[in-house]
Amino acid sequence: MTIAIVPGSNTLADWRQIYWGAPFNLSGSADARINAGAEAVQNIIRKGAPVYGINTGFGKLATVRIEDDQLALLQRNLILSHSVGVGDYLPAQVVRLIGALKVASLSHGASGARLETIRMIEKLIALDLIPAVPAQGSVGASGDLAPLAHFVSSMMGIGEFVVDGKVVPSTEVLAHHGLTPLVLAPKEGLALLNGTQVSTALALAGTFETERAFEAALVTGVLSLEGAKGTDTPFDPRIHALRPHAGQVDVAAALKELVAGSEIRESHRNCSKVQDPYCLRCMPQVMGSCLDALRHSSSILGIEAQSVSDNPLLFENGDVLSGGNFHAEPVAFAADYLALAIVEIGSMSERRSSMLLDTSLSGLPAFLTRDAGLNSGLMMGQITAAALTSENKQKATPAVIDTIPTSANQEDHVSMATHGARRTLPMAQNTQTIIGIELMTAVQACDFHAPLRSSEALERGRSALRAVVPHLEEDRRQSPDIAAATKLVRSGALVDAVGRDLLPII
Repeated sequence: MTIAIVPGSNTLADWRQIYWGAPFNLSGSADARINAGAEAVQNIIRKGAPVYGINTGFGKLATVRIEDDQLALLQRNLILSHSVGVGDYLPAQVVRLIGALKVASLSHGASGARLETIRMIEKLIALDLIPAVPAQGSVGASGDLAPLAHFVSSMMGIGEFVVDGKVVPSTEVLAHHGLTPLVLAPKEGLALLNGTQVSTALALAGTFETERAFEAALVTGVLSLEGAKGTDTPFDPRIHALRPHAGQVDVAAALKELVAGSEIRESHRNCSKVQDPYCLRCMPQVMGSCLDALRHSSSILGIEAQSVSDNPLLFENGDVLSGGNFHAEPVAFAADYLALAIVEIGSMSERRSSMLLDTSLSGLPAFLTRDAGLNSGLMMGQITAAALTSENKQKATPAVIDTIPTSANQEDHVSMATHGARRTLPMAQNTQTIIGIELMTAVQACDFHAPLRSSEALERGRSALRAVVPHLEEDRRQSPDIAAATKLVRSGALVDAVGRDLLPII
């Protein structure tokens, strides 16, 4: 389904679909306001009054007046001078989302960009022409200047595209597709590179990957509970009614539903065990807090995604106002909050895997192998999970509290949102792998309870894993198994098999 971008109206679900591959286009309802904004820029030029970014320099050079015959060169020079990004190129999924977010921002008409310029972004992405955008070089204030400059330079024929994994000069790519390089009109360069779209796209990407991890972690958490023959008493709604945090209540209800009807659970209902370790017993509290964090950060990003975040801004009465919407502080806070949730989701998962391997806690064969000593079983998978968990913890230090003045102290406080958001993507992928390892571990543990079966929902999850990862009878290379299990997590296939309707709505 094609997502229509309507000024100020798109939802988080729209951006999620675009990230996972849905095409998008600009709604014709935006045409009038876009054209009005572009005409407002021409009116300013005709009047001759100095207006920042239209006929002045930029940043510390804002007091320098630029003559009319140099306005186009001013915008071109802006893109050239700001193309200073370094590092690896951003993933194609993220760059597609950057393009969609930039179209959404410009569609309000408050930036003064022409309709044909906005349509060019739309067309490039529709043709799967992905601008080569270096990941590093933005401090998240005055917008994501460097990465967006690289995005725009590809449109102008002075940058590069990534085609089939190779970096190709944009002149060649544009010519091959019969496209004319963009020639910037007054203010367009500033409108295109001044904004939070890179930080926001990165934070949204981290969010959408974390959603997959969170949902799968509820499934693997209950599978681990089953493997350890733990109790579902901590999911009783009466407990959570006395501490009614929304996430906690929702997670407890989902966990209780997932285990309902389990033969494994019924087999030990009257056993002598009183309490399970926290990694099982406190899943509603910990995972509920993560759900609340995800919902909160998502609400911030949802607002940012449909906002106008460049400067100056044009208004219908002719006013041109300079402000600070380019400052990505909201995105930085959301990314930091998201990073904390990512760590906790993975940390709980790793602890459950460790618990199942410890025979003194689980009551199962050591490392879930019948011939321990000769075989190491699943010992090493937990070590990989521990390594990834620790790596995530180190990356979770808040980024928003750091600032370095730039542009000769004109831009004296910055958000650092861009790298704060960028780290969430590899962090989420680490957590998906941690959960993939738990999936292998929990299903292996449940295998030892045969012929007892879990609930119908969890049995579908077990079957999904066993279709790609066989029971571990004796030692083998497990890296391919981890990759296959992680793919079930990241693709959403595990949750689809179990039943997405059983899980909380994020």
